[in-house]
Amino acid sequence: MKKKKCIAMLLAGGQGSRLGLLTKVMAKPAVPFGGKYRIIDFPLSNCTNSNIDTVGVLTQYQPLELNSYIGSGQPWDLDMSYGGVYVLPPYMTAKSGEWYKGTANAIYQNIGFIQQFDPEYVLILSGDHIYKMDYNRMLSAHIERGADITIAVRPVPWEVAPSFGIMNTDADHNIIEFEEKPKHPKSNLASMGVYIFTWKVLKEYLENDNADPNSKNDFGKNIIPKLLEDKKSMLAYEFADYWKDVGTIASLWEANMDLLEEVPEFDLTDPRWKIYSRTPVMPPQFLGKNAVVENSMLTEGCEVYGTVKHSVLFAGVRVDEGAVVENSVVMPGTHIQAGAVVDRTIIAEDCVISKNAKVGEAEGDIALIGQATVLPEGYVVKAGAQVDMDAIRGEA
Repeated sequence: MKKKKCIAMLLAGGQGSRLGLLTKVMAKPAVPFGGKYRIIDFPLSNCTNSNIDTVGVLTQYQPLELNSYIGSGQPWDLDMSYGGVYVLPPYMTAKSGEWYKGTANAIYQNIGFIQQFDPEYVLILSGDHIYKMDYNRMLSAHIERGADITIAVRPVPWEVAPSFGIMNTDADHNIIEFEEKPKHPKSNLASMGVYIFTWKVLKEYLENDNADPNSKNDFGKNIIPKLLEDKKSMLAYEFADYWKDVGTIASLWEANMDLLEEVPEFDLTDPRWKIYSRTPVMPPQFLGKNAVVENSMLTEGCEVYGTVKHSVLFAGVRVDEGAVVENSVVMPGTHIQAGAVVDRTIIAEDCVISKNAKVGEAEGDIALIGQATVLPEGYVVKAGAQVDMDAIRGEA
């Protein structure tokens, strides 16, 4: 079989607990985003656009929806006989079997998968970031410098730097120090969770890490510090374009709202770098004669008879006459009935917001409605509250 120059391993097994009810029944990379996408569409599309044609997707937590969404990989042109996309859950062997214990352990358990393609380089990605990136440029920098590992970094505001893994570099962009969520960071170059390893080096360090009973089996906590300790060649690849970690309710809402700017910071319409997705076959959106729609994104199958302002509506959403939706994200199949008012809210898939319900407030934290929730008529959800059917039944 033909040797692959570089393959990608996409870590998509995280629970995403900070997304609350959105990840109660699905893995974080499967969460809908931007009207017609899911979060995992972005790293998969980046791979396709970067001509990386072999991607292992490592799943674990609530994988059903993510697995069925990925399918054969056809929407991303990753359905091929040698290469393509592979879903890689934890598995049992004749001697043992266990869950992925950490990011490094997840890759270690799939050394056999990587070996069959005999790559020179391995690209490791997170499945929960929104961005567009040419991984080939990063790979070229890695090869040119003869690096053992190249880590994508992005400047972040100093006030949020303590929330990230921070890379301190010299004048030649060599990484000389790594600080995991430091209280007083020395730089604002945050790790994006995008790594390119020379495969021989990665394999050696994964095997050594697995043999260490005291290791947390994590790239940030173990592999990267060990590489630094051993004075390996570590390059920081600076990325200056849009990148958003959508690991919280607030950041997911903000990333959706970013798409509605007059000149969006993150452009989904660029034909030179398309974002591919698996989309439902539905009729065009329909606006009733009394509908009011301002500065919003409406996907196929939407029916709007009421008022929608500064919001993102996914496929099959219906907004009845007399209903008002503002500054909100409404995921597929949701029905908002007459008289309901929704503001600064994320509503998950297949919900019913019944007549005269009031969800969210014009100020305060983002409200969240969990999947397949039916809010009773006149029900009130305060700013920052999270409500699903379990919460409603608990009130009864």
